[in-house]
Amino acid sequence: MSQFDNVSVVKQANVYFDGQCVSHTVQFADGTKKSVGVILPGPALTFNTGAPEIMESVAGACRVRLQGQSEWISYGAGQSFSVPGNSSFDIEVIEPYHYVCHFG
Repeated sequence: MSQFDNVSVVKQANVYFDGQCVSHTVQFADGTKKSVGVILPGPALTFNTGAPEIMESVAGACRVRLQGQSEWISYGAGQSFSVPGNSSFDIEVIEPYHYVCHFG
């Protein structure tokens, strides 16, 4: 799917790590939320999760290491990875990483 229809978008951006990651929250009629954003290349960043997340790659490339794992796994456009709730992941972006984060 290349677009979301019939949604509301929160105008205020979510800005993390001094602007290295910027996203917007998308709200659906059924109450679910997703975020759509970009992470710029740079040193590895650590994100903490409350709810489980699926990170869907729209474009770009990154390496990811889930909490408790030592291995980095590479992801590119069209791929996704899952992160458990109340956890974290490290992400190192190789080229601008455009993503959709699916919560829950």
